[in-house]
Amino acid sequence: MRRRWPWLLPFLALLGGLAAAWVGPSWAAEAPMGLPRVNIGIEAAKDPQQVTTSLQVIFLLTVLTLAPSILVLMTSFTRLAVVLSLLRNALGTQQMPPTQIIVSLALFLTFFIMAPTFGQVNDQALQPFLDGRLNQQQFLEEAGKPMKEFMLRQTRKKDLGLFLRIAGEDKPLNASVVPMTSLVPAFVISELKTAFEIGFLLYVPFLVIDMVVASVLLSMGMMMLPPVMISLPFKLMLFVLVDGWHLLVGSLVKSFF
Repeated sequence: MRRRWPWLLPFLALLGGLAAAWVGPSWAAEAPMGLPRVNIGIEAAKDPQQVTTSLQVIFLLTVLTLAPSILVLMTSFTRLAVVLSLLRNALGTQQMPPTQIIVSLALFLTFFIMAPTFGQVNDQALQPFLDGRLNQQQFLEEAGKPMKEFMLRQTRKKDLGLFLRIAGEDKPLNASVVPMTSLVPAFVISELKTAFEIGFLLYVPFLVIDMVVASVLLSMGMMMLPPVMISLPFKLMLFVLVDGWHLLVGSLVKSFF
């Protein structure tokens, strides 16, 4: 069989010779570069201070791991993400817009809505703490005040009273003494209720379109044609004509102020 590339072997031999000449014998004689090694082990503590420091590091890593979830539950992200997901289901567009788009939009809207609250946390707690005017305990107390004010404005008294009764807490005299352990779950279920109410209102016009399209197809005897295939363009046209994204996002943002 005739070889297709008769020049390939001489070319490879030429490259090998050039590489050997460029490297040289001195470099080959040197020891190969070693990779760094990381050792992780458990040793006996010499004094109680070392044990305390290790526990503090573990606690800090745990808090950093759970910080995103904690911040999500204490901000407007819950309502925004749920409403945008319900809108996608109401339109019937399957995975459009993608989940990454919905989460990213909800995240940036959260930054926009929470900007005044985060500004208060920065001015009242973070900057004094960095300047050394507050210790850790005072920093947490001052940082929690603006967050409490925001969550209390959006939390129903019924939900807050539920968790206070379960925890055996007395009725708080003011917002500053409301425990965060009861306020956060009450805030979350209040946000879920509000999001579901908004989602129901979003479903109604699209449900009407689905029912009309299904009735028309049934009357025409086209029972084998999926109604969703026909109703989807009409729902998209309705949503675009009324400028749905503008109305929905504007209403969601205004609902927090």
